[in-house]
Amino acid sequence: MSRKNIIIIKKVKAHGGHHGGAWKVAYADFVTAMMSLFIVLWLLNTSEHVRKAVAGYFNDPLGYSKMNGTEKAGQDSNSTVSGENIQQLKDRLQQALMKAKDFQTLSKQIEMTITPEGLRIELLESKNGTFFDSGSANLNDSGREILTMLARQLRAVPNRLSIEGHTDSQPYSNSSTYGNWELSADRANAARRIMQDTGLRSDQVSQVRGYADQRLRLTQSPLDPSNRRISLIVQYVEGQPLRNPISVNLGKEEKTQTIVAPPPVKSAAPAPLVPSVPSSETKPPAEKAAVIATKSTPASQETLAKRLLSKFHHN
Repeated sequence: MSRKNIIIIKKVKAHGGHHGGAWKVAYADFVTAMMSLFIVLWLLNTSEHVRKAVAGYFNDPLGYSKMNGTEKAGQDSNSTVSGENIQQLKDRLQQALMKAKDFQTLSKQIEMTITPEGLRIELLESKNGTFFDSGSANLNDSGREILTMLARQLRAVPNRLSIEGHTDSQPYSNSSTYGNWELSADRANAARRIMQDTGLRSDQVSQVRGYADQRLRLTQSPLDPSNRRISLIVQYVEGQPLRNPISVNLGKEEKTQTIVAPPPVKSAAPAPLVPSVPSSETKPPAEKAAVIATKSTPASQETLAKRLLSKFHHN
């Protein structure tokens, strides 16, 4: 009987194959933890304003929070607006307004002027109404969009704002209880409400004024629609130098530099009312009497003269 050969096959398992994706998950967790660590270390070395801005962004990513960051990255946007950096604020506002939907149309109705009071931003109305419904204090979509953009930019500066409302000389209505005074004040107050709701701090607006037609933009054309306007003034802080007025229209691409008003010339010291009298030490005796006489009262001049003359005769 023949014996069968037994064949043994040995299978060697390879150790360099696929291990699954568990290590990827662990590595991702490690990278996330390291990123969180470095963010915390960075926040510990930043100012209180930056920490509040970061917290405001995470609490309200849409940007409606009053403590979130600004669109001006890499710079200290919380600096006070002064005569030296007022031009930078104007350029920043102009760039933000260019993102509006109908900027090409609205640019002719927006003016910025550097005045001794501060940066004046004026929203001019047209014949059919640009920012407000005609004859009303209700903001339209364009007015809300522009004021919201301005509020989000101006909330980063510590300077205070004043808001003015103006109308033309056309009588509002035949009513004796509501006229241009009420309309101008209501429009200024409506602008304040929308700006505080979308960005401005509650204490940032210092004044809301309604001037009716008492401060016309075009005095020779009191019925011109551009006399109906809203003015926003970013006020200088106390003690800052004044600047000469410079008008800038957003519809133009011209750049205007801030002109510093020259310092006032100090006036010369006023001349003394009593002419200076030469020193009596270098004068001869005859002139000493005259010098003393000019310093004496009329009642004692004669007595002093007699004493001097008697002294001269004695010598």
